[in-house]
Amino acid sequence: MKNEISKVIPNSIAEEVDIEVGDRLLRINENDVKDIIDYKFLITDEVLLLEVEKKDGEIWEIEIEKDYDEDLGIVFREGIIDKPMTCHNDCIFCFIDQLPKGMRETLYFKDDDSRLSFLQGNFLTLTNMKEEDIERIIKYKISPINVSVHTTNPELRVRMLNNRFAGKIYDILKRLSAAGIKMNTQIVCCPGINDGEELVSTIEDLYRLYPNVNSVAVVPLGITKHREGLKKLNLFTQETSLNQINLVKELQKKYYEESGTPFVRLSDEFYIVSGEPLPDSEHYQGFEQIEDGVGMVTLLKDTIDTTLPDLKKDGVGSFTFVTGALVYPEIVHIKDKIQRLNNNINITVEEIPNKFFGETITVTGLLTGIDIINTLKEREVGEYIIIPDNVLRKGYELSNSDKAILLDDYTVEDLSRELNRKVIICDFTGDDLITIINEHLRED
Repeated sequence: MKNEISKVIPNSIAEEVDIEVGDRLLRINENDVKDIIDYKFLITDEVLLLEVEKKDGEIWEIEIEKDYDEDLGIVFREGIIDKPMTCHNDCIFCFIDQLPKGMRETLYFKDDDSRLSFLQGNFLTLTNMKEEDIERIIKYKISPINVSVHTTNPELRVRMLNNRFAGKIYDILKRLSAAGIKMNTQIVCCPGINDGEELVSTIEDLYRLYPNVNSVAVVPLGITKHREGLKKLNLFTQETSLNQINLVKELQKKYYEESGTPFVRLSDEFYIVSGEPLPDSEHYQGFEQIEDGVGMVTLLKDTIDTTLPDLKKDGVGSFTFVTGALVYPEIVHIKDKIQRLNNNINITVEEIPNKFFGETITVTGLLTGIDIINTLKEREVGEYIIIPDNVLRKGYELSNSDKAILLDDYTVEDLSRELNRKVIICDFTGDDLITIINEHLRED
């Protein structure tokens, strides 16, 4: 039921005024609460009049005085209260269109919702928005938002997104920028389509809106083996990856000199495929684009170097690190560093071929439970199997909860049972890797 409250935080304002699980929040200061953005905007006032429908249907009016921006302490059954907006694009590179049949229904849902961009960091195309939606972003200062741009060339964007409204993107970006909305942007780069000079032109257009357009992440398209009936696309090669690096490097140098930031950053995959060294941590300036795979390997290496001195030097144990093909050599280097400090620790690094999506998918975050199980069943593995949390669909849980699931619905419990080993979830940044190893070492 819309607006239904599923949790009341203990010792909160809501608990104090007898709001209960199952109640519905209807209005705040005579304004309808249509979704989570309405709610967050309306509760900032210091004096509130709530209209609440109790479980028995009785309507209560509750007056509240509170500090500015103080939360009421309620959680809604539906995270954004309203239903998320559906994407009506038919992008030539869409990963969801490349999923095999038979997966859980939620994986096939394409969202394009500014509320999810603001709350969860999801990327939106701005193509599916009505005028009132854009006005609402400006009115409520929904910022920052993450925008999938891909190209600022109107005709090319229409073709890439297969949406006749897609060419208006730059006008919308300019309007949002003028209203002070902060934006992080993304370009899914497709060889021979929006790379090369098209890529340079798009980046230059976006830089004209700096600093409200704060950054650009360039990521290569992913191609699975499930592309029946879809447009033929090519992967980046060593040569074409290097071409993009060299083009972007010239822009980065100019932007550094003008504003102290590279502004545009390429995902790690471009560097690894090309054979070029990854930039250092200074280049990533806080790793704000880490979820796009931008600087992920550099952060991992830095984190391990920082935490490695904490490794116990006298413990014994055996571990298996699970990784995708792309970063396998880097994980081997990390394994070697650990074993040089304590040669009583036996670590194997297992590269998991992606049979589920096809071996053109090499990133660790798209590994599935069945591929991990099938690969490791044929190998000699350690007492403990360590997998990074970015393979999980429900986020990283410090308790290593068995409820966390992988893309193909396998749980951590399933992996442990099938492999007859304890499976441990590690932060993909490596932040707790040394701690995990220390906790599972035996005395020599």
